[in-house]
Amino acid sequence: MCCLFGLLDPNRRLSGKQKSQILHILATAAEARGTDATGVAYSRSGDICIYKRPIPGRKLQFHMHSDTLAAMGHTRLATQGDKKFDFNAHPFIGTAGTEPFALAHNGMIYNDHELRRKLKLPRTHIETDSYIAVQLLEAEGEVNFKTLAHMAEKLEGTFTITVLDKDDSLYFVRGDNPMCICHFPSSGVYLYASTSEILADALAHMPYRLGRPAELYISCGEILKIDCNGKIERSSFDTRKLYRCYWQPYAHRFMYTEDDYIEDLKSVAGSLGYSQEYVDFLLGEGFTPAEVEEIMYDYELAGEL
Repeated sequence: MCCLFGLLDPNRRLSGKQKSQILHILATAAEARGTDATGVAYSRSGDICIYKRPIPGRKLQFHMHSDTLAAMGHTRLATQGDKKFDFNAHPFIGTAGTEPFALAHNGMIYNDHELRRKLKLPRTHIETDSYIAVQLLEAEGEVNFKTLAHMAEKLEGTFTITVLDKDDSLYFVRGDNPMCICHFPSSGVYLYASTSEILADALAHMPYRLGRPAELYISCGEILKIDCNGKIERSSFDTRKLYRCYWQPYAHRFMYTEDDYIEDLKSVAGSLGYSQEYVDFLLGEGFTPAEVEEIMYDYELAGEL
């Protein structure tokens, strides 16, 4: 249960110091979903810069430049790959054709080894399952709606993915993991986090007036793009491979399934103030495991149920 977070400032209303403070507040709130590592990616002068360390979000010190329009971050709860090594943390750097991009992922991908073998993708020292998404985009040679859809449709597991290109376009590829995006029309700023509770927590500690927020909804199977001018475009991808279960002979183990996901939710329910029976109740009411996760982290919504 990692956390994605970030900002986009197409109207250039924020100074570098303000962006740095906002990202630090978001990273601190995002610790609720992972403290093993924290990273931030941003575009500057046509290049992608990434800063990440194996520390909680509140301890990461980074400085945004005033000419940086977009930044995407990630706090990690390590599930695969040694958390001590920066190369296993998000965001990851990639190159599609000649163009750099950064990618961060929330969830678990279960067919990364199979895809690497089947598509003859290069072996890598990066141990994290998420890195296969980078390799798939590199193989496509571009970052756009079509190639992001091709990438997403090859993945089996649970995911929501953010991608930042060198032109400050920010893409959201939403699978079955949560995502909350807020737009502040009066300032033009966009802020996002994996759950509305985390974003609300960050906003409660925000020292700046950004205006009244309006949620920008993105559904499972949708790809949303916000470019450097704040223009919004949408596309979609086929979600039929989400939660697919299969046997991986070379690993000699049954891969993570929807039942495993539910067990994980039950294992953390107590720390969030809920019982395992409450998880079963929500599932019995027709909520998906991803929706149950979002409810558990959204105290206001949980109180209404």
